[in-house]
Amino acid sequence: MSRLILASTSLSRQSVLRAAGIAFEAVAPGVDEEAVKQALTTSGAGPRDIAVALAREKALAVSRRRRGPVIGADQTLELDGVLFDKPHDMMQARETLRRLRARRHVLHSAVVVAKDGVVQWGALVSPQLTMWPFTDRFLEDYLAREGERVLSSVGAYLIEGPGIQLFEKIDGDHFAILGLPLLPLLNFLRTTQAEEVVEP
Repeated sequence: MSRLILASTSLSRQSVLRAAGIAFEAVAPGVDEEAVKQALTTSGAGPRDIAVALAREKALAVSRRRRGPVIGADQTLELDGVLFDKPHDMMQARETLRRLRARRHVLHSAVVVAKDGVVQWGALVSPQLTMWPFTDRFLEDYLAREGERVLSSVGAYLIEGPGIQLFEKIDGDHFAILGLPLLPLLNFLRTTQAEEVVEP
């Protein structure tokens, strides 16, 4: 049986696929994401375009060296047109959360499937998330509880854990927030030969 390849080492994306009963192999894409992002930003690309381009590059990079359908995914955070990067340390995580506090931001989650170096399909889902006006004390307690785990997320939160307590309202696909637009992906798999990777 052929098996999907996930061009990602993200534990969150792997967890989403595994929970859905999808057989896959996770492979590091080997893409210099910062270089790609810098080139795209310099050329005037926005957060939506960057998410799509990075998902595409990951899928293509792995599909050129491995057989079978390859899933590439990426996510960007946008606040008032500004692109946010993952925080490098706890101080930067604190600043990110202060900027997001009491405001609505958008997560652009892109997924692309490629095979033999050719893109077969792609989708973009953009949930909107609103944080409540939490106090500095609440923020410090949250960061102390979660620690450096928040550095793995562009918004310095993991909604599958205590990070959900930062939010007042969420509009959009739960799986896209976790980093993988699962429902559009499953719809694609059901209409292609790749559907055989779905375990009974």
